[in-house]
Parts: sequence; C-alpha cells; structure tokens
Amino acid sequence: MRIILAPMEGLVDAPIRETLTKVGGIDRCVTEFIRVTHTTLPPRVFYKYAPELYNQSLTQVGTPVAVQLLGSDPEQMGLHGLKAAELGATQVDINFGCPAKTVNKHKGGCVLMREPDLMHNIAAAVRKAVPAQVPVTAKMRLGYDDRSMGVACAQALEAAGAEEIVIHARSKVDGYKPPAYWEEIAKAREAVKAKVIANGEIWTVADYWRCREVSGCEDVMIGRGLIARPDLAQQIKASQQGVEVEDMTWLEAVALVKEYAGVLQGWLEDKYVTGRIKQWLNLLRQGFPEAEVLWPQARKLREVAPMLACLEQHVPVLRTTLV
Repeated sequence: MRIILAPMEGLVDAPIRETLTKVGGIDRCVTEFIRVTHTTLPPRVFYKYAPELYNQSLTQVGTPVAVQLLGSDPEQMGLHGLKAAELGATQVDINFGCPAKTVNKHKGGCVLMREPDLMHNIAAAVRKAVPAQVPVTAKMRLGYDDRSMGVACAQALEAAGAEEIVIHARSKVDGYKPPAYWEEIAKAREAVKAKVIANGEIWTVADYWRCREVSGCEDVMIGRGLIARPDLAQQIKASQQGVEVEDMTWLEAVALVKEYAGVLQGWLEDKYVTGRIKQWLNLLRQGFPEAEVLWPQARKLREVAPMLACLEQHVPVLRTTLV
C-alpha cells in the first residue's frame, strides 16, 4: 500500500523531494523528466535532475527515487536508460503522460498514447538496455484525445516488460480538470498482470480510500495533493493503521517552505526561488485557509525575504480537519 510522490515538472525538484520525504509517509519519488532527443546527454544532466544518484538513489531520509526519461526514439531511450543505471539509478521510469503542448508537439509524453506500438518499442528498448535487476516502469494517462486507450497502452507496456504502470485517471484533453476517472484505471488494471498504480485527484485521506476502492489499486501516486498538504501521506499511513495524527499546522507548513527556499537560494537567483515558492503557495491554498488569505499579497512579491515574512504573518482563520 505504497504512496508515491508524483513527478511534477518545474516543481517537484530534489529540494522539495527532500523536504516532503522528511515529513514522512512517502515510499518513493520520481524525478522530473529528463528529455531525451537525438544527442547523448552527459552525466551532469542526470545529476542535475537526480542528485540522489550521489546517494544510492535515495533522499537523505532513505526514500528511493526513480529516474524518469521522456522521449520517442527507442534507441536513444535505451541508451539513456542504460546510462541512468550506470550512474546508479535503481529504477528507470518512462514518461508517457506529460500533457504539455511543447512536449507533445515534439512527440514526447502523452501524445505517444496515440501509438501503442511505439510505446511498446520504447519501453522494450529501455528494458533490453537496462540491467535486469533495475526495474523499468512507466507513467501514462488514459489516452490523448479521449479516455479510450488505457487498456491498449497498458497492455503494450506490459508486453514490453514494464514492471509497474502508473495511470493518471484522465486523458490529455481532460488536462487536470475534475473529476478523475478512477473506474477507467480499473479496466486497465484488470487487463494486465503488471502492477498498476492509480494517480489523479487525491487531495484528502477520504479521496485516497475512494480511489483505492474504485480503481482496485493498492498503491497510489499523489502529486498536487501532497504539495497542498505536505502531511497527506503521513495522514494516509496513519489511517491505514487505524490511528489518528494531528494535522500539520500552517506554521509547520511555513517552516517547510522556508527550508525549501533556503536550499534553493544556494543554486538559483531570487526571482526563480520566489517563483517556485509561489507555485507551492498556490497549491497550499487547497489545504490551508491561511495560504488563501495571504495569496493576494504574496503573489506580488519578487524577493525571498519579504515573501517568507509574508507567510509568517499571523492569520486567524477557522481550521478544518483533513478527511
């Protein structure tokens, strides 16, 4: 009954993986995708996206991190899968789910779901190139134009040797609009023997249990929900054991953001640091009423110190229980 932190481009970087895994409850992370084209990437690119490679592919608290690749050339994807393994990756994941227009325009991510045979060839090439002891996994959606391709694409990936398949319960056209179609994940899960992991629209403990019931999946991947409520995985693990834990407070969430900002300041200019903090704060609005109150002021700030000072303001609001 694992909980996996989803790869979110431009947000779930190594510093935020470190921050969130320290909170507890997360069993695995996946890097932002490494874009594979027709040129061989140097090791520094892998280390940029996955500095955990320096630490046996683990965060500082010991949470495993998979290296994710995105591309459409089977040969190049195989070569880069092998390179990732040689650099220490303990799991190589393939991105067939990214809905970004620029990515899809260059034949990467979810657009490949229009071609299950090509998905198969890419996954098979990676599986063939990567040492047998290193799992090859994949993340996809239910389809590109509609939600009709989930079963065919899952079967193609299983036939290629993918050991686990994460399915985001929407099509590319659906984007991130509610609802998530967990029942469609169930159809794909029943059509393959490979482990299927459910993803999409899990914001609360109650959402987690409903997703498991409808999809039939034991394991789930959570993206925005874990950014909005950094203690969500911890809350879910407690619910699995039938116990209750106190909800994270706003000040505790601010302490996490401050820790994250401190790390980012070591390698990014302030304007980029505040940009990433704003991304996190925007999602924190889903989980903390304090963030909603502070957002109009915080969104205008461009320097780190005023931004963090803004977040630490005392904001008296009514709290609601995470359910």
